[in-house]
Amino acid sequence: MSKSNNFYSPLIIALLSGVLMGLTVAPFGAWFLAWFALAPLWVLIFNPAYKPKLFRLQLAGVWGLGYYGATLSWITGLHPLTWMGVPWLSSIAIALFAWTFVTLWGTLLAMSWATSFFWISQKLTTSSLTPIFRVLIGTTLWCVLEHIWTNGPLWWSSLSYTQSPHNLVILHLGQYSGASAVTASIVAINGLIAEVWIKTRKNSKSNKYYFIPLSLFIILHLIGFNLYNQPLVKTQEAAIKIGIVQGNIPNRIKFDYYGLRRAIEGYTTGYLKLVDQGVDAVLTPEGALPFFSRDILDSSLVAAVKQKGIVAWIGGFAERPNSNTYANSLFTFTKDGKIYSHFEKSKLVPLGEYVPFEEILGKLIRRLSPVTARQVPGSRNQIFDTPFGRVIAGICYESAFPEQFRRQAYAGGEFIITASNNDPYSQAMQMQHHALDTMRAIETDRWAARATNTGLSAFVDPHGKTLWISGHNTYETHAETIYRRQTQTLYTRWGDWLTPLLTILSILALISCRLGGATAQPNKT
Repeated sequence: MSKSNNFYSPLIIALLSGVLMGLTVAPFGAWFLAWFALAPLWVLIFNPAYKPKLFRLQLAGVWGLGYYGATLSWITGLHPLTWMGVPWLSSIAIALFAWTFVTLWGTLLAMSWATSFFWISQKLTTSSLTPIFRVLIGTTLWCVLEHIWTNGPLWWSSLSYTQSPHNLVILHLGQYSGASAVTASIVAINGLIAEVWIKTRKNSKSNKYYFIPLSLFIILHLIGFNLYNQPLVKTQEAAIKIGIVQGNIPNRIKFDYYGLRRAIEGYTTGYLKLVDQGVDAVLTPEGALPFFSRDILDSSLVAAVKQKGIVAWIGGFAERPNSNTYANSLFTFTKDGKIYSHFEKSKLVPLGEYVPFEEILGKLIRRLSPVTARQVPGSRNQIFDTPFGRVIAGICYESAFPEQFRRQAYAGGEFIITASNNDPYSQAMQMQHHALDTMRAIETDRWAARATNTGLSAFVDPHGKTLWISGHNTYETHAETIYRRQTQTLYTRWGDWLTPLLTILSILALISCRLGGATAQPNKT
């Protein structure tokens, strides 16, 4: 084989491996690929034939491009932005830049993992348990890095969400330690497959060890299956019938006269229709009425709330006093026509709701929001009390950050409501967003209602089962009964305790290897 082939073949394998991992989410949903799609990269990293350490960085880089590039390709749906006054070519450039930026941000995680993993693994060469320790440390590193990325401003594609909303059984491990429990399971299985493969190449009799990853896969699913089959208590006292209005107001018309009129009429009509169906409350999407709260108070929708006396959660903007800023919010309106409470979005979308490195990128993007004021994030420690008790709330992008929901569940939130505007993105993105909300419902053991502008609105039970889901780019209303719950999962009480535990075990493994190496050294002389 030529030197050129020796260089490009592993890169192609790594890229294809990453693409396979990317096929696990919508629009393909091949979730089962996640259980072995990382293994080829693992094998390549530890191939002794690849001498330059930099080459391992390249392998992880192309794997990351394959995975994150595939899962986040929906971002190109930003184009066209001509409705915002952006020229056609500039619109294409902005969409490609956004896709490239977020893909590289995710790729950096994979590269950080491969580099640190390979360096640390060199400390294990003296241990007879190197494969097991290596799986432990590789799993720990990925969980630690995902934890770091989750606490940053830009996050979406955890390995855990490759299983949602299809493999609900394994997602129930999230009730123990959140998304990290699912991510750790996926990485560990991949690592065991890779280590057996490496051992098999040295000794063909090692094929028998494939029972180890298979056994772990079965055990983890049996644990999840037990949680999945726990009965859901439904009492009349805890029941609440919620109606959803999916307004289907495209962003390109949302802020002109026709769009505003269509929004007001559509949400008012939908509210009245749902009230006639006997709902207790009506939920609208993010920015359903794109006004400041003082203007929403004068709308026909709030007039209908005063007339009918049924609570409405209305998406709009909370104006900050004495400043030219506002917060994307969800308002609780009651029968007196006043705002009972409101929840402010705390996780803003980079390039969509604020401009990172604004001094540089602000010159490229003339205007990101038709509202003249500047959007600011809400507090991270909000409590959302309503006439139905305390609620767990999330607005759009926040669905990707599980700690937002865990904290509110721990504070007494009894059910989840999320409001999103996923226009102009494709149905694939909307399905990925639904997958994230499904995970949040399972982790907190809560019923969830999610209202979106153009799709896919849905109701989800605490086991992650979708009770109803809307279409894409359609105007719809739907009512469903959900139930308030006060249960506290292990994850709700303790948060992500698994990652620190894995970190401690990995440190102990490294110490054990170093001590073993020091003991063995005199025997070699």
